[in-house]
Amino acid sequence: MKEEKIIVPANGYLMLFVFLILFFGSIAAAITTKYPEIILLVPIAIAIAPGFIMVQPNGSRVLLLFGKYIGTVKKNGFYWVNPFYTKKKISLRARNFDSERLKVNDKMGNPIMISTILVWRVQNTYKAAFDVDVYENFVRVQTDAAVRKLASMYPYDNFADEGVDEDITLRSSVNEVSNALEKEIDERLTIAGIEVLEARIGYLAYSNEIANAMLKRQQATAIVAARHKIVEGAVSMVEMAIEQLEKKQIIELDGERKAAMVSNLMVILCGDKDASPVLNTGTLNH
Repeated sequence: MKEEKIIVPANGYLMLFVFLILFFGSIAAAITTKYPEIILLVPIAIAIAPGFIMVQPNGSRVLLLFGKYIGTVKKNGFYWVNPFYTKKKISLRARNFDSERLKVNDKMGNPIMISTILVWRVQNTYKAAFDVDVYENFVRVQTDAAVRKLASMYPYDNFADEGVDEDITLRSSVNEVSNALEKEIDERLTIAGIEVLEARIGYLAYSNEIANAMLKRQQATAIVAARHKIVEGAVSMVEMAIEQLEKKQIIELDGERKAAMVSNLMVILCGDKDASPVLNTGTLNH
């Protein structure tokens, strides 16, 4: 495969001076001298004019001569090239691409909506110009394909009831998913001479038909996890209370009294509402 060839053409200002001499000088000479045939230099000057090109910063010109690749001008400035060259302009600036929201299935088969934000630029002008048809469209299509593949590789989230115990998920592992997405897109765009500067998930959510159900599921999972922590802390506090009472010999507790105390403390510590105290004027059993 042919690679990019960087060239630096002739100075444009020098050729502009030659053009002005030929064009205006020949007209003036034809009028003031006895040699009107000097006017024939004007067509030559006009033929020189199409050779002027201007390359802006982070811009480039791909030069062709009757279908043959001559080279690429990347250095900004004012130049002159062969007037018969075909000059194709390709920007080297960084560009943003915000993909459409795609409906895909994650690793568990759940439908999700996902989009990506891609920052890219042309690195190899030869590949961008000749190895693909329209490189901007190539970037769009391959990015969508990479996002679809990425979404099928990871679950949206971890759910214990489905036996999902993934270290990387689309929702929580932002850096890992972004790195995997960037690598996948970069491999696909190399053929077009495109450099991927950054790729990350721009939008991620469950599809509308399951969004409400999955939201309730996430809320239930969070409630169960919170309850588990509350119970774990309550058991520790009850255990500490009984140990302290027995250690300081404040009161002797038999098995029945311990059970009642544990029951009361667990209700107080694990209840959703504040406990209402009850004043007992009799014994512990009445």
